[in-house]
Amino acid sequence: MLTFTALGPFQAWADGVPLDLGGQRQRAVLARLLVAGGRAVPVNTLIDELWPGAPPAQALSTIQGYVSRLRRALEPDRAPREEARVLVSAPPGYALRAGTEQVDAWRFEALVKSEGDPGRVWAAMDTALGLWRGPALAEFGELSWAATEAGRLEELRLIAVERRAGAGLALGRATSLVADLEAHASAYPLREEAWRLLATALYGLGRQGDALAALRRARSVWRDELGLDLSAGLQRLEADMLAQRLESPAAEEVLQVPAEVSDTAPLRVVVADDQALVRAGVRAMLDAEPGVTMVGEATNGEEAIALVAETGPDVVLLDIQMPHLDGLAAARRILSENRPPKVIMMTTFGSDENLYAALRAGVSGFILKTSAPEQFLAAIRAASAGDALIDPTITTRLIAGFAGRVDPDSPPALAGLADSQLDVLKLVARGLTNRQIGQTLSLPEEEVGIMVKSLLEHLGLFDRAQLVMAAYESGFVTPGEKTSFSSL
Repeated sequence: MLTFTALGPFQAWADGVPLDLGGQRQRAVLARLLVAGGRAVPVNTLIDELWPGAPPAQALSTIQGYVSRLRRALEPDRAPREEARVLVSAPPGYALRAGTEQVDAWRFEALVKSEGDPGRVWAAMDTALGLWRGPALAEFGELSWAATEAGRLEELRLIAVERRAGAGLALGRATSLVADLEAHASAYPLREEAWRLLATALYGLGRQGDALAALRRARSVWRDELGLDLSAGLQRLEADMLAQRLESPAAEEVLQVPAEVSDTAPLRVVVADDQALVRAGVRAMLDAEPGVTMVGEATNGEEAIALVAETGPDVVLLDIQMPHLDGLAAARRILSENRPPKVIMMTTFGSDENLYAALRAGVSGFILKTSAPEQFLAAIRAASAGDALIDPTITTRLIAGFAGRVDPDSPPALAGLADSQLDVLKLVARGLTNRQIGQTLSLPEEEVGIMVKSLLEHLGLFDRAQLVMAAYESGFVTPGEKTSFSSL
């Protein structure tokens, strides 16, 4: 049986024997198709993502050569003129055809999303975590698509840890869980569920003082690092413990699936573009993605504003150039409303001057219409989580065209920032995620997140996109500059 492993070192296997997949870039082609989850990846996308910014002149023939050699490795007994069954041609590109049980990452995700009684959930999460052999796709970490997918899989791993613990509490296994939950809460102190599970486990063992102490630790961390008190849920838990009215956790409470992987609370998306073909393509993409649904489409800016008011979406994909009212004007009006949705700008050309103005207006990034489905979905999920995704293929061109402009509303100078903060700012300006920054600077991802928040507060900004603009407008980072780090 042919199998693929990505939850650790990337490898393909034939009946348990590792296959020779060739060099790093050839392996990356197969890994990229695996990340696509069976969907076709256009050849142009493969070229752009394997050689970011500088593809060789013979990139197309090189990709074709990679695919030919991978096919021989995956199906050595295939006749010369017989069609491939695993790495297939899917115009305008290629796709990986495999079952969920053949790909550890696909099986892992299916297990994490599975439902059932506490016993079934415990077994499913235990199996899922047993598939994990190290950081996912780590050997391709310098490529943005791999870093995005690795971050998504790591989040699913944390969810699996917490769902397993929740099921264990329902099954009366608090004693064996406390040590693991202590380690989990210490490693990820900003995760509310980690503290809730730890405090609940301690309380269930009759250790009320330790349970309350755990919540005090959480409060201290949140106040020091975020300037926030405990969430309403943890405050209620603390009050219930103090009043001794907390009972053993009900199975339906501890086993609920977090919103990011739940089919019952999908992300609601509105798409606005004057081209019917673009809207149809986005609809097809969203229809095929669990946890995301398209609630309406508009053909111009005025329709988009009315549709947003009517449907109350989580995210709006907005074409920057539309008739009647362009995307920039529509974005400004949508974002000026009370509790607005997140807005992502779509464009055909990365050099569009309006993109710069859109970022300053507070949109949650921008993306090329020709981007792969995974990039669209990553942008939607990043925006819904309060982050901003700036398409790495056009960031440099955009900034190069408009950096250095004097803006009366630009943030104050960067004086007073520590060297470590300046290092993080440089990498944010280059479009790296918190996970990628952490890998570059050898910092925990949670610590990077805290540093980014402190930068926003220091500069009086409210999102990551504006932080990128601040770095270039202040002259701290310039287009084409080779990044160096004071702390390395």
